Amino acid sequence: MIDGKYTFEIGGKNKSYKQIKDIENSYVVADDIEVGFGHKIPLWLFGFLY
Repeated sequence: MIDGKYTFEIGGKNKSYKQIKDIENSYVVADDIEVGFGHKIPLWLFGFLY
């Protein structure tokens, strides 16, 4: 959880959204995907925040 507002679930490319579907402002951060869609973000994009 970041700033008490955003929740991130980290996993592989097959990680599903079902564990956090009922949480507002929640996202899946997945490894081994090139492009994000919906609430799924590629893990490599977080490297740009450093």
